[in-house]
Amino acid sequence: MSYQKIIKSQQEFFYSNTTKPISFRKKQLKKFLKLLKDNEEDLNKAIYKDFKKSAFENYATELSLLYAELSHSIKKLPVWSKKNYVTTNLANLPGSSFIMPEPLGNTLIIGAWNYPYLLTLHPAISAMAAGNTMILKPSELAMNTSKLMAELINNNFDSNYFHVIEGGVAETTELLKLKFDKIFYTGSTAVGKIMMKAAAEHLTPVVLELGGKSPAIITKGASLKMAAKRIVWGKFLNGGQTCVAPDYLMVDKTIKPKLIEEIKKQIEKIHGNDAQKSEAFVRIINPRHFKRLEKLLNKQKIIFGGQTDENDLYISPTLMDNVSWDDAVMQEEIFGPILPILEYEDLDDAIKQIKQKPKPLALYLFTNCYKIRDRVFNEISFGGGALNDTIMHLANPNLPFGGVGNSGTGNYHGKYGFDIFSHHKSIIQKANWFEPFMKYPPYNSFKLKLLKKLM
Repeated sequence: MSYQKIIKSQQEFFYSNTTKPISFRKKQLKKFLKLLKDNEEDLNKAIYKDFKKSAFENYATELSLLYAELSHSIKKLPVWSKKNYVTTNLANLPGSSFIMPEPLGNTLIIGAWNYPYLLTLHPAISAMAAGNTMILKPSELAMNTSKLMAELINNNFDSNYFHVIEGGVAETTELLKLKFDKIFYTGSTAVGKIMMKAAAEHLTPVVLELGGKSPAIITKGASLKMAAKRIVWGKFLNGGQTCVAPDYLMVDKTIKPKLIEEIKKQIEKIHGNDAQKSEAFVRIINPRHFKRLEKLLNKQKIIFGGQTDENDLYISPTLMDNVSWDDAVMQEEIFGPILPILEYEDLDDAIKQIKQKPKPLALYLFTNCYKIRDRVFNEISFGGGALNDTIMHLANPNLPFGGVGNSGTGNYHGKYGFDIFSHHKSIIQKANWFEPFMKYPPYNSFKLKLLKKLM
């Protein structure tokens, strides 16, 4: 079946109003939850083939979050989808006013390879909860997970409701030529620009979940042992291939030596003396990304790690010190297990430097001073983040997840995902027993005076 035929069939199915009842949406969400749980073993095998991700880490960072989102959506859907009555102003009395969420229609969701289940299926859950039809395009780089998602979804859902299309640039290009009611893309900033240009041809609204260089600021007085533990976990999780991983450290000069020693201890504690043998250390996705990362390694600035094995697509957890903004590793989002360390003497200067760069997807601040907390969070614009932790803000379905500026547009998770795939329709409901005479011509000074009081 051609792409055009699939999309047309989804449009016709949507216009039949079948997807709109809450009972239908909840049934599909429950079906999706059961499908994933019943096939958890196959999901684990596929992701291990793609980049040696363990069953534990797959559950902790992908499947558990999908299960939680599905359960949360099933529970909250009746509340999210109900009419929301609001105050009616004097000019519209007698009457009432309400906001009515409605699904947008036919949606296209383009997923990412680094968390192939989470970043592809999570927005699909939001679209499903909102009552849309969905075309899913997983990343071709994680070929085994892409194939499995296509098999599971296409064999268990009707194509006129929920369908996976596999492929790479050529297939995505063809899909983008077609008219959708919403496009949701997770990936790089460069490709995000292509998505916006293509969507503009049809005036299709776009959600972009991108990335950027997310800083971790460590100040004097921070709990260094805990900071090191949480930074190491967040940075080297998934082999560093996480859009909200701390991309670099901005450390107070006076505490830098001690922090570095704590980070080294934590790397060895978590991954052992040889991280290549650690079940918790994921491989680089493909040779192209391996070579890109290898070029970022400056041997003169490596103070820990730096080992590589191209045959195994392995780069060890690596620390680089005395890094400047001019170094190659600071020119792009790293997206790998390399952690550059910059230092500062004055927090004012550190804040200024970060603000001069594109707005990051995440920011992490390690401090025990609430004045510093308030100042940093008020002055620096970023998508989301944490105080004295990394990455964990993603695990709360009550917090919106999304970027700002170059790091993305729009957000999702929980009700925010439901809202991003819905149109909130505004309605005034008027009584028939009264109509203000001053609305109608002929106009005069008396009517104007009444109008000014009413308005």
